[in-house]
Amino acid sequence: MNQQLVSVIMPTYNAERWVAESIDSVLVQTHHNLELIITDDCSTDNTRAILKEYEQKDPRVKVIYAEKNLGAGHTRNKCIEAAQGRYLAFCDSDDRWMPTKLEKQLNFMHEKDCCMVFASYITCDEQGNNNGVVIAPKRQSLFQTKCDDKIGFLTCIYDTHKTDGKMLMPVQRKRQDYAYVLQILQKCHYAHGIEEPLAYYRLHPESISANKWSLIKYEMLTWRVVFGDSKLHSFLFFIFCFLPSYTWKKLHTRIVNWHKEKYLNNLTE
Repeated sequence: MNQQLVSVIMPTYNAERWVAESIDSVLVQTHHNLELIITDDCSTDNTRAILKEYEQKDPRVKVIYAEKNLGAGHTRNKCIEAAQGRYLAFCDSDDRWMPTKLEKQLNFMHEKDCCMVFASYITCDEQGNNNGVVIAPKRQSLFQTKCDDKIGFLTCIYDTHKTDGKMLMPVQRKRQDYAYVLQILQKCHYAHGIEEPLAYYRLHPESISANKWSLIKYEMLTWRVVFGDSKLHSFLFFIFCFLPSYTWKKLHTRIVNWHKEKYLNNLTE
């Protein structure tokens, strides 16, 4: 098994309801050589007290406390700047991983000699009840990902040795994770998917990505930031490339979820 250090990036903001679950899911990984870098974006609830408890009991947890609220892009970049690992992985403070996630992905990366790996994931509600599955395609190119993002960021891990070092993400308010994936793919061209679900994505009203329609302008902004597309080109790409691909993805996900018990019944904690 690849024993290289993995840096796990986690931004937090008013996450007291779920952050402990998220942190625990990282710390119990069967791949032990990891560091969890957390940047708290000026939480006003009990999040900071929870983070301080984890700092004290596990030396792998390293917390940066932002002095003012800047958004997820800035907080993730603070984590990335502090990261020491060869591999960077990402887990938000309301999501969680399965215990073997990193081990299986690192082994897969070693076998395939690839730069970036992602995986299928289970969707759950606010209480953590599993309600669906999103299946990862076997491979995604830069163009396919520009047409529609099928890479669940909570499952993403990449090798900084294959991207000429760590990369910082754009700091736009939304979809900065999508922009980051596109930037990585500009370096390594393909990302490889694992069909087995390896994480849980929590759906709740406070999630930045909860309202998909509100993300449309940020989708087009991302293409302008990453590729230098004009507003007209972005609009036409949205109509003729993104919408057909996104519609097919949603249809495929619905079809898969008619048989979701295949995945949900075989889950082990």
